[in-house]
Amino acid sequence: MVRHLYDEYGDPLMKFLTRLTSERQHAEDLLQETMLRAWRHSDSLPEGWESRRRWLFTVARRLAIDAARFRRKRPSEVGALDLTRMPADRDEAEAVVAKHTVRGALPRLSEAHRTVLVALFHQGLSRAELAAALDVPEGTIKSRTHYALRALRDLVESQ
Repeated sequence: MVRHLYDEYGDPLMKFLTRLTSERQHAEDLLQETMLRAWRHSDSLPEGWESRRRWLFTVARRLAIDAARFRRKRPSEVGALDLTRMPADRDEAEAVVAKHTVRGALPRLSEAHRTVLVALFHQGLSRAELAAALDVPEGTIKSRTHYALRALRDLVESQ
């Protein structure tokens, strides 16, 4: 039933909806919704080619009007936000306290753990660069970093 309606009226409806909306994709959506309504009301569709045509075009026009009203009612979208101009949402006082706490705990770490953390997080060296500087495998740097961070966390939590 709907396939027959689409074959018979689809092209004229698509042209009509494209003229109303000026957007092909939006017109396709409205055509699909029109055919869905025809399927839902298939038991009450009028008889005769011209009567069905009028019914389908009326439904399509009403759907286009409703969609246009919805678009006007909906607030306009804003452009992308420039996140570089957004204020920092973290508390600066909290950052100062965290730095102070870490600086107080660093001297209590072992020399190997302290060296790894300072080189990676303060000096900005990569694991490969630090491994070459200390003449140890990169895997050793990974495990030292893991255990150093664990020890640092335990020291900070115990304060």
